[in-house]
Amino acid sequence: MGESAPRLDDAAVGQLLDRFDELLDVVEQVPGATSEAAVEAIRTLAEIYGEGLRRVLAVAPEPLRADLARDQLVAHLMVVHDIHPDPVQDRVEQALDAVRPYIESHGGRVELVDIDAGVAHVQLSGACGSCSSSAVTLEQTVSDAVLALAPELTEVEPVQPPRGGPTVIPVEALFQRPAALRGSA
Repeated sequence: MGESAPRLDDAAVGQLLDRFDELLDVVEQVPGATSEAAVEAIRTLAEIYGEGLRRVLAVAPEPLRADLARDQLVAHLMVVHDIHPDPVQDRVEQALDAVRPYIESHGGRVELVDIDAGVAHVQLSGACGSCSSSAVTLEQTVSDAVLALAPELTEVEPVQPPRGGPTVIPVEALFQRPAALRGSA
């Protein structure tokens, strides 16, 4: 038996997925029967591998399925084949939990508002609002983390926190008479 190929790290896996998307885009742009056959061959191969993955997961014990779902590449394949054990909202929350310490170290907070039509809406607040380059870096960090765990999403969109809020009247002010009424009692 020969030696097995070295395992790719997450960065290399990401590069492979990006390269695959690029190559598929090129093939899809070429008109003609050869291009159509190539795309159909890729789809068929993906269905075969997806069915194989379904079968493996069906016999794998739960702890192993959970471990597999934490691997970036396997999780991506599970999403592609609609067999990921965790709902997308849970995976987005996991991603936010992972970046929350970094965001908080910059004085910010991040919360999931909702997921709609393939877009995760997140609220970033308190993070260097006057420093746009820092805000962009934080937004990109959040987006990268979310899309890594939920690749079926198309975008992560920051939502602005509500401006203002209820006006708070100090308790002491409730016991003071307005100046206009002071002389009339």
